[in-house]
Parts: sequence; structure tokens; C-alpha cells
Amino acid sequence: MRMPSRKKLSRFLPFILMSVGATLLFYVGVQYWTMYSEQQRLAREWEEQQVKRQVPGVEFADDGLTRMSIPKIKLNAVVVEGTSHKALLRGPGHVENTPAPGENGNSVVTAHRDTFFRRIYELSKGDLITVQRNGKAFNYEVTGKKIVDPSDISVLKNSKDPRLTLITCYPTYYIGPAPERLVVFTKMAEESHAALRNASQAPPNGSGAVAPR
Repeated sequence: MRMPSRKKLSRFLPFILMSVGATLLFYVGVQYWTMYSEQQRLAREWEEQQVKRQVPGVEFADDGLTRMSIPKIKLNAVVVEGTSHKALLRGPGHVENTPAPGENGNSVVTAHRDTFFRRIYELSKGDLITVQRNGKAFNYEVTGKKIVDPSDISVLKNSKDPRLTLITCYPTYYIGPAPERLVVFTKMAEESHAALRNASQAPPNGSGAVAPR
């Protein structure tokens, strides 16, 4: 069987490369469109639930949705539950078996370095992160960040005080699977922490809930 000559291969090579490039662009486009459309849907669901909360005398159960805002990097996204590939296409993912944001303990949220958490490397000590969940809002302050090995699970360790830990792959613009992880550590701001303590000590029908800000 005769093999194609080098001349013939070189003639078709540009078309092959163009086809591969077009396929990759289409794949990336689909990924970003999925992310955008899912966030739009979740945002609408979030807004509808906030309106329902304003109805007097109506008890509203925990909807499970968390909204995260980081003003410094202009991030405003609805957090989803889980860290599967499908979940992380929809939004930042809350790591299962860690406390929910706004609860005591170390709540861990992760996202891809080329989507929602593209700019978290810009965060520094004192920067503000706000999470809203179940009709309440909580402020967190960045305390530090570090680069760790993917196998380092110490960053998932629980804590007695309320914290929020953000994780993404690193380096941010690495081509291919990134070899490390960037971890941003935060603690709940004192005014939010005080309100959380008051809410936990209040009777079931008391007025100690944390008011939205």
C-alpha cells in the first residue's frame, strides 16, 4: 500500500489545522455559552426567590442558592452544589461535605481558572467577599493565599469559626492541566460573625436573624 507523499500531506496540512482549530473554537464557545446561559437562569431563579421572600407572613424554606460577590474582581455569580465537570460549567461549585457559606466552619468553593475564578489571584489581604444565602448576607475578609499541591487536602480542613476558602487551578494561564492549586483564605467579618452568633442564640421565633445588607 502506497503511503501519501510528503508533498500531498503538506498540501492538506493547512486544511487539517484549520479544521482542528475550528473544532476547538466551537467546543470552547459551547462551554462559555453553557456557562453564560446557566448563570442567567440561576440569576432569574435567585431574583424570583428574593421577591417571594418579601411577601408578608409567608415562611420561605432554604432554597439552597448562594450568591457570591467579589467587588475587586467584578465577580457576581450564583454558586452551585458540587464540583463535577457539569456543575462547574454552571458556576462556582460548593465542595460537598463542607459547611454551606454563612455557617460555622470552613466552607470551600472552587471554580475553573479560565472562567469564574480567572482573577482571584488578584485578591489580597483585607479584600471583601459577600455571600447571600437563605435571605441573609455575610461578609468575609481575605486573610491570605498560597499555592499548594493538588493532593494537599489540608485546605479542606474544617474550622470552629466561619471561613470561606476559594480554590482554583494554577498557574492561571498555564496551557494544559495546571500542576498546582491557588487557595484564597478568608474569615467572616466581625459584624457578620456577631450577627451569626446572635441568630444561633435567638429562640426559633426570635428576631435575631441576620438582616440582608
